Amino acid sequence: MEISCEGCSPRIRSDYSRKEGSEGTPFQPLELSDRDHSYQIQSMNALDILRETVRILRFNSWGFMAITVLLICPVSAVLLSNVIVDHSIVRSLSVRLMLVAQTSGLPLRPIIKQSCQRFAETVVSSAMCFPLYATLLVLSKAAIVYSVDCTYSRKKFDASKFCVIVAKFWRKILFTYMSACTVIVGCITMFCVFLVAFCSALSVLGFSPDVVVYCAMLVGLVFSVVFANAIIICNIAMVISVLEDVSGAQAMLRSSILIKGQTQVGLLIFLGSTIGMAFVEGLFEHRVKTLSYGDGSSRVWEGPLLVVMYSFVLLIDSMMSAVFYFSCRSFSMESATDGEGNSILETMAISAESIGIQ
Repeated sequence: MEISCEGCSPRIRSDYSRKEGSEGTPFQPLELSDRDHSYQIQSMNALDILRETVRILRFNSWGFMAITVLLICPVSAVLLSNVIVDHSIVRSLSVRLMLVAQTSGLPLRPIIKQSCQRFAETVVSSAMCFPLYATLLVLSKAAIVYSVDCTYSRKKFDASKFCVIVAKFWRKILFTYMSACTVIVGCITMFCVFLVAFCSALSVLGFSPDVVVYCAMLVGLVFSVVFANAIIICNIAMVISVLEDVSGAQAMLRSSILIKGQTQVGLLIFLGSTIGMAFVEGLFEHRVKTLSYGDGSSRVWEGPLLVVMYSFVLLIDSMMSAVFYFSCRSFSMESATDGEGNSILETMAISAESIGIQ
């Protein structure tokens, strides 16, 4: 019985077919004819990117599961449990933030207190977990991008080749991540300064506290859109630093140019990932940190399960960013390979090695 590949993206449809009886590897490479040796994936919406991500996950499920267990799960466990976070610092920072909010004219309502508390927890947690982010999380993103690139090149994930490639390009990947962190911190700092100045100005002009709160919420809504765009640019810049010979600010500029006309798709991807992570974080906070049955035995299995769920959401988010990059490049990227092709990363590594030999 022949199984069609209708609904796949053009590149996957031209590169892979499903063979009967091959349950472990749903997609198998096809030999391309001479007239069909140049192919590319077309621009896709957010739902198409999600479907493409699921197909890629099925094609190389063992590789992605290994990345999740070895690299992402440790970061998720530390992040969700907050085991390395100093709660005294969180309390001190949240009190200072509430004092700043009160000074700027915002009334200390429960929503303001909760926002200050949550912001303080996020800042302290990000600072404490930064060594894990800059090592395991960055390495996991590079491994995911390499796996997606290998899938489009009709290859399986090769750990030895990946280690060689990462050793060659680790510095520029880490430099791009540091640049992304600088952009994100700069956006948050500018928002905080503008919000305090804006609310102080409204308070001086004699507006009521309710009006100040509504205006602050409106500013926060506008900032969330700007911040989401910054996150999208940073995520695509990380993919670019892995697949292209640029890094840092150049990767950021390349990313901002590449996603033009596709910003709405990126925002939907970011929204879906954010909702998924917030949902799992809320479950972990409620079921593991707050609730327990009797002696707390429920935490023994619910905690690890939620850590795995959170890691899976991070995996899908990174995979969708990689697929989104290939989608954005579809109008300018052409692959002129016959049979089994080399991945972009492997080609770059071979070129760098040949230059070093010369």
